[in-house]
Amino acid sequence: AHDWAVSRTRYWGTPLPVWTNEDLSEVLVIGSVQQLKDLSGRKDITDLHRHFIDDIIIPSQRGPNFPPLKRVDDVFDCWFESGSMPYAQLHYPFENKEYFEKHYFPADFIAEGLDQTRGWFYTLMVLSTALFDKPAFKNLICNGLVLASDGKKMSKRLKNYPDPMEVVNKYGADALRLYLINSPVVRAEPLKFVEAGVFQVVKDVFLPWFNAYRFLVQNTLRYAQEAPDGQAPDLSKVDLSSVDNVLDRWILAATNTLTREVEKEMEAYHLYNVVPRLLTFIEQLTNIYVRFNRKRLKGSKGPQDTLRALGSLYHVLMTLCKAMAPCTPFFTESMYQNLRRCQPSAPESVHFCPYPKPPVDVEEDTQIQQSVSRMQGVIDLARVLREKHNKPVKLPLKKMVVVHPDQKFLQDIAGELQTYVLEELNVRVLETCSDPLKYADIRAEPQWSVLGKRLGKSMGTVRDAMKDLTVDDLIGYEAGKELTVAGFTIGPGDMKVVREFRRAEGVDASEVDASGDGDVLVVLELTPDEGLLEAGLARELVNKFQKMRKSAGLVPGQVVECYLTPAVDSHDAILKVMNNQSKYIVESLGAPLMLGSVAPAHAVPLLEEQNSVGSGLNFTSLITRPTVFPLVPALKELNSGAAQGLAVWLASRDCASLTAESTNPAGVQVTMEGVKFSLKRGVHFLISATELYNNGFEILK
Repeated sequence: AHDWAVSRTRYWGTPLPVWTNEDLSEVLVIGSVQQLKDLSGRKDITDLHRHFIDDIIIPSQRGPNFPPLKRVDDVFDCWFESGSMPYAQLHYPFENKEYFEKHYFPADFIAEGLDQTRGWFYTLMVLSTALFDKPAFKNLICNGLVLASDGKKMSKRLKNYPDPMEVVNKYGADALRLYLINSPVVRAEPLKFVEAGVFQVVKDVFLPWFNAYRFLVQNTLRYAQEAPDGQAPDLSKVDLSSVDNVLDRWILAATNTLTREVEKEMEAYHLYNVVPRLLTFIEQLTNIYVRFNRKRLKGSKGPQDTLRALGSLYHVLMTLCKAMAPCTPFFTESMYQNLRRCQPSAPESVHFCPYPKPPVDVEEDTQIQQSVSRMQGVIDLARVLREKHNKPVKLPLKKMVVVHPDQKFLQDIAGELQTYVLEELNVRVLETCSDPLKYADIRAEPQWSVLGKRLGKSMGTVRDAMKDLTVDDLIGYEAGKELTVAGFTIGPGDMKVVREFRRAEGVDASEVDASGDGDVLVVLELTPDEGLLEAGLARELVNKFQKMRKSAGLVPGQVVECYLTPAVDSHDAILKVMNNQSKYIVESLGAPLMLGSVAPAHAVPLLEEQNSVGSGLNFTSLITRPTVFPLVPALKELNSGAAQGLAVWLASRDCASLTAESTNPAGVQVTMEGVKFSLKRGVHFLISATELYNNGFEILK
């Protein structure tokens, strides 16, 4: 270390414990209060500030004939005091000596600003090295300076920064905290503070995270409504060890990976690596797991499958709360308090919970995560092709081929993942190919930045020689084999293997095209047939009604009935789509789509719009509340004179109440003009348009 003048000529400060005579021929450095008491004979020393000890005189150690010693006027440099902090705060070595040496020193971490590099960080290191020959800390978190958005220092006079409390009140303390943790400031670099960045954290992290949580709550309540006992399931007790759905297994594996990685980065004090992983995980949770599993979570595959999906999502959100609690303490606490309703015995706060300990990483977890990641790559590549050729997702395509040498991935993409890929991309058939040369030409390109420095003037010779490498050479290189090219060894990272799509002879780019990312190649047939065009129109129809639901302010799970009245010139085409694509329409809307002529006059409309699909197919769309359908022909058979009155009475009834009454084996009891009638569901009335659709419209005639 450089020479360091540890004294300062000031009044206020920690006095230097140095007593000396006038000619400095005798110097005494005091090591403790007790030593000062013993040498001075003063027993009333309780305060070490200079105005209490400057008058203390110590007799010369050489005898009474020598002048006494007085304290020098100087005080300690305040940085010496800061550097002494680890020892001073525990009164070492006079107290806590064993605890200090075994458990306390060196500190696990310290944190301060970049400006302390030549201050506190330096003095801590100098003193600990001098005393113990080791640093005073194991880890150092050094933050940079937070500047105004224009790069200048924040100034109260210039008012070039927003009020911190306004930012907290507007976006939340957690959003501000996460913004700072994910910024250059935690890497000891300056940060130009921009309020819009805090909002971006809310938008990219908290809103998607909360939406996944809200989706869980909504569908848990839906499950309870449909359960025979009407009770919400205890999602904490769902056995996840035997889940068989591929995305359930994937999201559980991804959650384990996230907790492992976050713990690893936090242990290394790499805070800046935590938020990017969180962002990636939340994007996967919302855009892959929740998005692809909406129908399952809503009960499309039965109660047991729904329970496993809800249990998986519950486990993920609960684990995420525990893992991210140190970074987002308020948000996770709020979410945890609702999630723990399933577990009354759980700790009262997420901050009382131990950090989640995932199982040891297993090969199966790695494989499923890699396959789903590649699946997402396949979907992205196919979307690029659709955009390139102006083929919107609502237009079904006939076939796609996924090309990759990894047989395990191809088995996954053609097996468990196939349904998700086809549905997301609106493609009818998915094929796989393990021979990358069937659809592509392969060639080598040198990595100029790497080889140029090493080969110098020989670079051109090596580049030309690479053109003569065989397919087997290139495949072997990809597998890790070194090659000798023009007398030079070409190893990993020296060369790039490039695949270029090879279109079949006579096939135009508008018919078949491909896209790759260096790992997976996707080949897409772009020419639709009549059946695919119909499917595309059906998808558009569904989309129109789903947007109407949103415009009407309906919540997920709220039942409505959908009607469509085609324009005269569009009647036949739309009717054909409705008939041929009825299964898809019913599955997507959760209810049949019926002609407006079937809608009863007493139906309560929620929203009516003029719409069009395809190339000018026009229609009127209507959504109504669930409606009771009196079956007038059956009512006339029951009592022709009372039939009209019974029909009016049924039409006035609420569907939910009538549903409850119809569970009576004797039927719904009604008295009209002194006559008692027993009306039976399915015989004298129907409670929804779905029942009408399932029974056939002839029942109304």
